[in-house]
Amino acid sequence: MGRQVYLREKEKMRGGKETARMHEFENGLRLIHVASPTNVAYCGISIDAGTRDEEGGEEGMAHFCEHMMFKGTEKRKAWHIINRMEAVGGDLNAYTNKEETVVYAAFMKEHFERAAELIFDIVFHSTFPQHEMDKECEVIVDEIESYNDTPADLIFDRFEDLIYKGNSLGHDILGTAENVRKFRREDALRFTKRLYQPNKMVFFVFGDMTFEQVTRVVGKNIVKAGASESQEDFGRQELSEVATSSDCLDSMEDSESVESLPGIYTEERGTHQAHVMVGRAAYGAKDDRRIALYFLNNILGGPGMNSRLNVALREHSGLVYMAESTLTNYTDTSTWAIYFGCDAEDVEKCLRIVRRELDKLMNSPLTERQFKAALKQIKGQIGVACDNFENYALDTAKSFLHYNKFEGMEDTFAHLKELTPQLLQEVAQEIFDEAKLTTLIFK
Repeated sequence: MGRQVYLREKEKMRGGKETARMHEFENGLRLIHVASPTNVAYCGISIDAGTRDEEGGEEGMAHFCEHMMFKGTEKRKAWHIINRMEAVGGDLNAYTNKEETVVYAAFMKEHFERAAELIFDIVFHSTFPQHEMDKECEVIVDEIESYNDTPADLIFDRFEDLIYKGNSLGHDILGTAENVRKFRREDALRFTKRLYQPNKMVFFVFGDMTFEQVTRVVGKNIVKAGASESQEDFGRQELSEVATSSDCLDSMEDSESVESLPGIYTEERGTHQAHVMVGRAAYGAKDDRRIALYFLNNILGGPGMNSRLNVALREHSGLVYMAESTLTNYTDTSTWAIYFGCDAEDVEKCLRIVRRELDKLMNSPLTERQFKAALKQIKGQIGVACDNFENYALDTAKSFLHYNKFEGMEDTFAHLKELTPQLLQEVAQEIFDEAKLTTLIFK
């Protein structure tokens, strides 16, 4: 590239408390910088490449490549990668999920250039040496087996495999041991060449530094990494490729449709405790009703000990150690699900209690007092969560990667103000409809 050319710049201010500045470089790489009040900073590259982007035979490749980025580049061996941030008290990390791969670092702000250069190096110049792949595949196989021995974790992937049957979104992030052992260097290089392109990436910075410093450092590293060319964009398998049914959510037409798989599925796992999930595919990112479902989900089984499911199943009945309700958002759909573990003989009783709590939200709107109390609670939880700067930085990068926008705490509060008890009831009646729920039981 040789020079920094910014195609777009956008700055948003939120009451003087949240500032995000954004640029798009000539090669398509997007940059977002959020100012921070502390001496600790975070930066990384979020890549629009996850499990759902894997082709046939590549299951587990996105996660495998994430591991292998730490195993050597054109100028660094594995030890040099590991030690680069550790030597200054920083931390280098990465993760893979269904829709993205993220490499990031936490460090004192004076080490920003060191962190940025290292991240660009491992993202754009990993060599995937075969001898390191042979060793790492056994590490990942151990991870897979450990996961298989943890039914409370495994059931979440099995559940998504049920509700997204036939689509890569349902694939296990880790893949299978058999598949992982087949991966070769050329497979990893082909996968990353196809998907690790600047126009499918966001470089994010959360730290107390000037925007001019950030753009200078990122621009310099774009040139050094040889990432100046904008490459062909590769689309992912959309949910439109899954067989659809007439009772899909109206909001998920075309690319947002999924096959409805209601019913009860039981798998014999020989576990001491039964593990249960109840839920379904729900709204995509374009549907405003996702905020209402987020609100309902928090009432049902959010982090508060006073959530309805925790009170009903644990505090009043003593049937479970914990019960939770989760909402996992993807670009064109989401997974809403309730999870609990209990004695095998108590499964039916627990399911009846869960159904009773869902029916309450379906059959009558929240009272004004209940609504205001729930709103006050969720706003407080959001405020506390935003004080975790690492998670805040990663969430901001995810939002900008997929939706090309920055929304801070005040934006979320504004969305919550638009909710009404009547809208919440309508969403509950649609999503919690017993005839459209999938139940998975590990026994």
